Amino acid sequence: MAVRRALVLGGGGLAGIAWETGVLAGLASGGADVRGANLVIGTSAGSTVGAWLGSGLPVEELYRRLVAAPLPGADLKPAASLTDLVDMFFSLAEVADGDTDWRRRVGAAALAAETVPEAARRAAVAARLPVHRWPENELAIVAVDAATGEERVFRRDSGVGLVDAVTASCAIPLLWPPVTIGASRYVDGGIRSVANADLAEGCDRVLILAPVSDGKVTGQAETLSAGARVHVIEPDAGSHAAIGTDVGDPATRLPAATAGHAQGAAAAATVAALWQKP
Repeated sequence: MAVRRALVLGGGGLAGIAWETGVLAGLASGGADVRGANLVIGTSAGSTVGAWLGSGLPVEELYRRLVAAPLPGADLKPAASLTDLVDMFFSLAEVADGDTDWRRRVGAAALAAETVPEAARRAAVAARLPVHRWPENELAIVAVDAATGEERVFRRDSGVGLVDAVTASCAIPLLWPPVTIGASRYVDGGIRSVANADLAEGCDRVLILAPVSDGKVTGQAETLSAGARVHVIEPDAGSHAAIGTDVGDPATRLPAATAGHAQGAAAAATVAALWQKP
């Protein structure tokens, strides 16, 4: 039976995009190119990186482009701060009746918030993607229905364009507008889980990149480990310093990418053993 490999790319704002791209390029430089994953799961920042990997461009070229210039749309100002977001998360957690109700309340707050126009945000995300077609390898992009609090996993056969799926997965509540797809509106998939690694169930090898943690990554990795070989890469001390405390700050792009590259190169032998051995 063929070994099925999954690459999980978690959320983490602009810093997360930069760090994950750096890690992947660092891994490739050390002989652990993981672009051939059978399944890529992208959440928020990770959905952007997942779409990049599916573009057909070498990961070294993606890294070169990232460090050479700011991301398109990085000058589009969010409507609120991450502090506002965290405060809302905690306040709603005090009154919510379970996870789904909490996500529904977060979605309601997102729908009521005044943000930049939805079209402007979509254009910014579209400008970041080298191609707008779904890749041949399976890419799963996670978002949350703002009205119901239920997750929605977009794939090539979902009938939803790649740009819309990525924009939905990156629609951080309060900061960016919910994304309209059909009759529904969607917010950031990170409110379900920052990495959604549990969606890799059934795979034999799982590599998880988690720029930030919501406390669920470790538990999801441990559960997956019951049936798979799993490796988690989270920021080391150098990467933590480079990412800083504001993952949405465009100034984190270069230091986070550089630190991620170094961390990826250092982890290449371990990841190659995970990825390549039967």
